[in-house]
Amino acid sequence: MTLKKTFPKILWLITSSSLFFIFLYFALFYYTKKAENQVYSDSVTQFDNEVNKLLEVNSKPIFVAINNDTNWDEFVTFLKTNDANWYNETIGNELNIYEADYLGVYDVNKQFVIRTPTSKIKTIDFIPKSEIELLNKVGINKFYQKIPEGIVEITGASIHPSDDPLKKKTKPCGYFFVARLMDATFISNLQKLTSSEIQFKNKSQDIKVAKNTIHSIVPLRNSENTIIGELVFKRKFDVYFENTTNLLYAIIAAFIINLLINLFYTRKLVYYPLDLVRRVLETGNKKAINELKKTTGEFRYIGNLFEENSNQKIELIKAKIKAEEGDRLKSSFLANLSHEIRTPMNAINGFTDLILNTKINETEKIEYLNVIEKSGKNLVSIIDDLIEMSKIDSNQLLPNFTITNLESCVNELYETIKITIKNKHIDFKLLKSNTPAEYNIWTDDIKLKQVIINLVTNAIKFTVEGEVSFGYEIDRKQKLIRFTVNDSGIGIDEDNQRTIFDRFKRVDSDISIKVGGLGLGLAISKAYVELLGGEITLNSQVGKGTTFSFTIPLKYEKKNPIIVKPIVTLETEKTEKQVILIAEDDNINFLLFQKIMQNKNFEIIRAINGLEAVDICINNPNVDLVLMDIKMPLMNGYEALEQILPIRPHLPIIAQTAYSSSEDKIKIEEAGFTDYITKPLNRERLFELIGQYLNKADNHEV
Repeated sequence: MTLKKTFPKILWLITSSSLFFIFLYFALFYYTKKAENQVYSDSVTQFDNEVNKLLEVNSKPIFVAINNDTNWDEFVTFLKTNDANWYNETIGNELNIYEADYLGVYDVNKQFVIRTPTSKIKTIDFIPKSEIELLNKVGINKFYQKIPEGIVEITGASIHPSDDPLKKKTKPCGYFFVARLMDATFISNLQKLTSSEIQFKNKSQDIKVAKNTIHSIVPLRNSENTIIGELVFKRKFDVYFENTTNLLYAIIAAFIINLLINLFYTRKLVYYPLDLVRRVLETGNKKAINELKKTTGEFRYIGNLFEENSNQKIELIKAKIKAEEGDRLKSSFLANLSHEIRTPMNAINGFTDLILNTKINETEKIEYLNVIEKSGKNLVSIIDDLIEMSKIDSNQLLPNFTITNLESCVNELYETIKITIKNKHIDFKLLKSNTPAEYNIWTDDIKLKQVIINLVTNAIKFTVEGEVSFGYEIDRKQKLIRFTVNDSGIGIDEDNQRTIFDRFKRVDSDISIKVGGLGLGLAISKAYVELLGGEITLNSQVGKGTTFSFTIPLKYEKKNPIIVKPIVTLETEKTEKQVILIAEDDNINFLLFQKIMQNKNFEIIRAINGLEAVDICINNPNVDLVLMDIKMPLMNGYEALEQILPIRPHLPIIAQTAYSSSEDKIKIEEAGFTDYITKPLNRERLFELIGQYLNKADNHEV
């Protein structure tokens, strides 16, 4: 075959092969752009949702605080007396709590009464009368207003007595407004919160969106629902797609060069690589991918893309298998939890809805609130049990053996439980030991107490009327301490006895359904007993009652004979005004402390971080007691305690924490805190601790 005859075929082969590749590239270019547009659209939607959620979070503390203040009977009294001193000492001091620039009060006739501004706002009366009319209908509302100093964000609420929390039963006694100036500081804080660049925009202005930028527009509406401006949130958006346009130019140039110069290398440079591409596309042949990577130019790049795509498919398959496994575990977990979590949540949501949306008297309100409180405690108990069982399953639970006064431990538990069941028709007894402990013992007293509490509480649950008792005996021959818990309740049949210590297992009866529970208490108790080196058993007859028995090793600490500590009744009321420092960075939690203690004869001082708490304790000798949050900025509660104790060793410092596991309690005690209280706060427990340690501090000073 002559060159003249061959050339048109070669030229056609070059042209057709190059056109095929160009078509392939254009398809890739099209779908890449399509994917880029989809990703951009999804990112804009996600950004809009994120901005709106963060703006809600930014306004939530104000809504909570203003709702509390405007349902305050003393605020209603102020509108009748115009006692400026009361206002300045209470509401006027809440600028920092609201993080606002202006607080204003209007009377029932919509006339300005009093205000508390920062230096940023000079205007006195700028609340529209139409907004006050609107508050008569909605109770609380947020809007934006232009004033000489700029645009302000205003949150207003009508003032009602405390027995009208829904603000519907009585006519408003006045109106309270909180304003924040949207100045550079406000915008800067909002930029940090949303991780965005923010600018004001008039409604008529056009937005110039830079390349690789997404934006979200939030309209600012006044009291008449008219847009007075807009906030434009901008964030960089970089999508790292390949530069397909430049590749297109390179391919066209390569096509011309190949056509004019490399005619004799057509098969090597075009046909063979394209054949490899075909084989990869049709069969995913790995050998063809490796051969394609050994070629030159764009085909090598395509080979790398094919290899990367193949690896990504393998990773996706692995990820899918892992995700499916996680879904199975999660489904199993949720199936066990669903009923018990939904039960208290149903009560909380249902009775909250009744309080908010129905007309009820004070007796019904107290009854509903008691149900909500009990359901909340049940929910916290369920969560605590789940966390403890998780630690048991992951082998993170270790015993903390200490010297324990066994007689005092048992007596203390008896007195504590007896108080909690005083309204039940149960004869609750402490069995006196025929062989009491002669010396202190070595054991983990926290876990031992928890096992006894779990078993006694379980016995009380399933005993409507009758007797519940517990106690211990010393077995010197076997060097064991044997504890027993007896009840005359419903009993447990033989089938249930085999699985009673398994997690999520409960005796199937009407009482079980009534008392609820996740079925983890006995499983946790069994794990604790085994952790302490003992065993747990039960003996039960249906209709006659149940006896749980467990043992722990007898290990005496033979130094001093055992002395039973008396149970002391603590005073909780103080007549002398004393100073309490509350180290709390969260404004809502501090407000809760203020409201709880407002009727007590205490002077309250606040520290918003650990560093400030240290400074106040060292420089203010009048501080009598400290309520120290564990988790705070700049310096946490443990670090603050280390610096305070050497200088004021006798100052009572009580930890307040959301951590509630036994390991966390041990860590708090070992750190040197005087005592601790867990969140959610128990009002009675708080005043009990304050009364106890303020009394001790007074005695020490004397």
